[in-house]
Amino acid sequence: MSTSKDYDYLIKFLALGDSGVGKTSFLYQYTEGIFQQQFISTVGIDFREKRMIYKGNSFARPQGVHLQLWDTAGQEKFRSLTTAFYRDAMGFLLLFDLTNEQSFLNIRSWLEQLKCGRSKEQRARDVAEKFGLQYIETSAASGQNVETAVIHLLDAVMKRMELAVDSSRLPGRRGRARTLQQQEDDEVEETEGRCSC
Repeated sequence: MSTSKDYDYLIKFLALGDSGVGKTSFLYQYTEGIFQQQFISTVGIDFREKRMIYKGNSFARPQGVHLQLWDTAGQEKFRSLTTAFYRDAMGFLLLFDLTNEQSFLNIRSWLEQLKCGRSKEQRARDVAEKFGLQYIETSAASGQNVETAVIHLLDAVMKRMELAVDSSRLPGRRGRARTLQQQEDDEVEETEGRCSC
């Protein structure tokens, strides 16, 4: 068994939101390209994987990316289990159902757990803007904007990773390069309530 990997980055994203908003369907649409019509409530946590070539402008060459897309249970009884996975995630997909007012109202609770502190659609855009988040409407059924949402989040994470690598090469750092996770922890403390979700 070979121990070499055929990708440059392992990226972990976590899908959050109330039960029944379509997190599993969204992730299934992204990884398989089809809509899973049967509703099966996620128990605890599950994940899907996808490998891709990332061709962002800031990298000298295309990068192999192995995405782990963690699917969390939206029920309150699993909340303590799913929050244990927050620390290892490099990005979050926060989902709600436009036809379910309560799932939208509960976004604030999900944002507070992440330490981020008019019409439903416009209110969603306002909340996203307030917290410095990108708002993208998706459909797991049709596939509309599913890939766009994941790629947008991947772009943001890859840019932050490149900045972390570049800043560790600055004069005066002398071997004190921090890991990405340490840098993210510091940024959360410094920004008090802002995150890149």
